[in-house]
Amino acid sequence: MSNIDTMSVNAIRILSADGVQKANSGHPGLPLGSAAMAYELWAKHMKHNPANPKWDNRDRFVLSGGHGSMLLYSLLHLFGYGLTTEDLASFRQDGSLTPGHPEYGHTVGVEATTGPLGAGMAMAVGMAMGETHLAAKFNKDGFPVVDHYTYVLGGDGCMMEGITSEAMSLAGSLGLGKLIVLYDSNKITIEGSTNIAFTEDVKKRFEAYGFQTLVVEDGNNLAEIGAAIEAAKADLSRPTMITVKTKIGFGSPREGMASAHGEPLGADNIKALKEKLEWPSQEPFFVPEEVYDNYKALAKESAKAEESWKQLFAEYSKAFPEMKALWDQYHDVNAAKNLIDNDDFWAYTDKPDATRNLSGMIINRLKNTLPNLFGGAADLAPSTKTYMNDMGDYAKENYGGRNLHFGVRELAMAGIGNGIALHGGLRAYVSTFFVFSDYVKPMARLSALMGLPLTFVLTHDSIGVGEDGPTHEPIEQLAMLRAMPNFTVFRPADATECIAAWYYAVTSTGTPTALVLTRQNLPQYAGSSKEALKGGYIISDAKKSVPDAIILASGSEVEIGVNAQAELSKEGIDVRVVSMPSMDLYEAQSDEYKESILPKKVRARVAVEAGADFGWGKYVGLDGTTVTMKGFGASAPAGTLFKKFGFTTENVVKAVKSVL
Repeated sequence: MSNIDTMSVNAIRILSADGVQKANSGHPGLPLGSAAMAYELWAKHMKHNPANPKWDNRDRFVLSGGHGSMLLYSLLHLFGYGLTTEDLASFRQDGSLTPGHPEYGHTVGVEATTGPLGAGMAMAVGMAMGETHLAAKFNKDGFPVVDHYTYVLGGDGCMMEGITSEAMSLAGSLGLGKLIVLYDSNKITIEGSTNIAFTEDVKKRFEAYGFQTLVVEDGNNLAEIGAAIEAAKADLSRPTMITVKTKIGFGSPREGMASAHGEPLGADNIKALKEKLEWPSQEPFFVPEEVYDNYKALAKESAKAEESWKQLFAEYSKAFPEMKALWDQYHDVNAAKNLIDNDDFWAYTDKPDATRNLSGMIINRLKNTLPNLFGGAADLAPSTKTYMNDMGDYAKENYGGRNLHFGVRELAMAGIGNGIALHGGLRAYVSTFFVFSDYVKPMARLSALMGLPLTFVLTHDSIGVGEDGPTHEPIEQLAMLRAMPNFTVFRPADATECIAAWYYAVTSTGTPTALVLTRQNLPQYAGSSKEALKGGYIISDAKKSVPDAIILASGSEVEIGVNAQAELSKEGIDVRVVSMPSMDLYEAQSDEYKESILPKKVRARVAVEAGADFGWGKYVGLDGTTVTMKGFGASAPAGTLFKKFGFTTENVVKAVKSVL
C-alpha cells in the first residue's frame, strides 16, 4: 500500500471517528474496520462521477449496514460529492445532510435509505435485477448501454436478518452476476462476540445459494481486496460474496471490542487513534491537502467512464433511433398521465367481478402503454391476478421477461421492489395476500420514507377470504397501512374505482400505493366515477340537499351501504352513501371539498368496513358509529361470515337508526 493510499484510507477513519465524537452519538466501529475495502472499491473499481451522481450507467453502492453512515459520508466528502467538513461536523443534527442513517433523496450520493439491517441487501438485489432487465431490453451488439455493477456492504447483523437470506437465495437462483456483496466480517455485534448467537458458516450458506464466494484474510490489504473485486466482476454467471475479515474499531484502543460498535470512542481514544495511525494533526476533521488532491485525481479519473458512456450512447441513439425513443419512454415518469382521458383505459363490462380480477385486467391494459411495467408476486400470481400475458417470465435464462417470480419471500420481495424502483427506468409492482402485508410492512415503510412509487397489489382483503380462516383474514392491516405517512392505501369498490387506483399508482412520482382488492365478486355502480381519485366521494346521494344520515364505506362494504340506503328510503329516511376508497387522498382535498362530501351539520354517520374500526372515528365523530370487526375472523364460507359478523343490510339499517 502506497503512503498516499494509507493516508487516504485513514482519512475515512479519522473523519468518521471525529463525526461520531462531535455528535456524541453514532457507530464508529464499522467505518474504522471497513475503510480500506470502501476506499479500494470507490477509488479503483467502481464507476461513479461526483460531478453527475445520477448518471444512468454508474455502478450502484448500497451501505446495508446503515448505522455505519459516517463511512459513506466521509467517502462522499472526500470524493467531492458536495458534503462539506461542516456537514460532517453536523452529523446527526437537525436539518443536516448527514443524518444518523443514510437517507435517499436527502443526501447526494446516497442510493438507498438504509438502517434496518438486511434491507440494503434486498434493495441491492432489486437494483441488480433492474440492470439485467434493462440490459436485455436495450443492449445491442457493440452497444452495451446498460452495463454496471451493484455493490452492497453489510456486516454480521445484515447476515443474521432473514431478509438477507430471502433476497440472496433469489439472487443466486437468478444468477445475478453483476451483484457483489462485501461482507464486513468482524465477528462482533452489540452484545459481544457473534459466537453467542451466530456460528454458522456464512460462506457455505452463500455457496448453497449459488454464489461465487471469495475470502480476503486481511481487511487492510488493498491489493488483496482489489484482486477479490476483480475476480467478482469477472464471473458474470453468478453473484459474488466477498468475505472481508476486518477488525471493528480498527486502530483505536477499542479495536475488536463490542464497545466500538455503537458509541463514540471518547476524546482520549480519538487521540490514541490518531497517534497510532500517525495522523499529522489532532485537530478534528483535519485532512492533509495531499489526501484531498489524491481524491480529486481519483474522481477525475472515475468521471472518464461517464464520458465514454455518453459517447457510446450518442452513437447508439443514431444507430437505433427507435431504441432511443423507447429509452426516453422508459425514463419518463409522467408517461401514464394521458390515460386520464383514455376511454379504452376506463372501460369495463357491467357485470359483478372481484376487484383482483379487475386489477388483472388493468395490468394487462397497462403493459402496452407502459412497456417498463415490471412486477410479480410472492408465488401468488394466479391468485393475485398480477401476471402480464405474453410478456415472458424474468429468469436466469430470460432477463427480458417482465413477470417476476419472487418465490415465497414477501419481505425480500418488497425490498427488491424498492431496489427496482431506486434503479430507475422501471415502474415496479409487487403482490401478495393482504394479510401478509405484515411481512411486507418494514420494506413498505422504507418505500414511503424514500418516496418511491412502488405499487403493492394486496388481494383477499377481508373476512371474504372465507374458509381459510382467521390466519388469512386481514382485520387490522388497513389501519396499519393507513397510519403510515406518505403511503396511499386504495380499497376500490368496483371497476371504475379499481381503474382509478391503478391510474393513481402508475402516475405517482413520490408515493407508494397499496391496492387492497377482493377475492369475491362486487357489483358495478352507476354512481362511481373518476372522483374516486379524490379518495372519498358521493357514490349514491340522498334526495335532500342535506341528508338525514351518511353511510361511509370502502371496497366490498359499499354494496351493503347502498342496499341499506334503499331500505331506509322505504321508511322515509334519506341517506347519502360515501365511498371512501382512500382516506389518504381524501385528506389531501380542500376543506371546501370535504365539507361538500361530509357536511359538519350531518352528525348521524355510520362507517361500514370489514376490518378494525381504527381510523374511522374522525369521520363518524362522537355521534356516529361503526359496523366493523371487533375481533378476528373465522373459518367458513364468506357469505356466512359476513352475516356472522354483522355485515348485512339489516344491521347497517339498524346502525343508522341508532344514530338518528
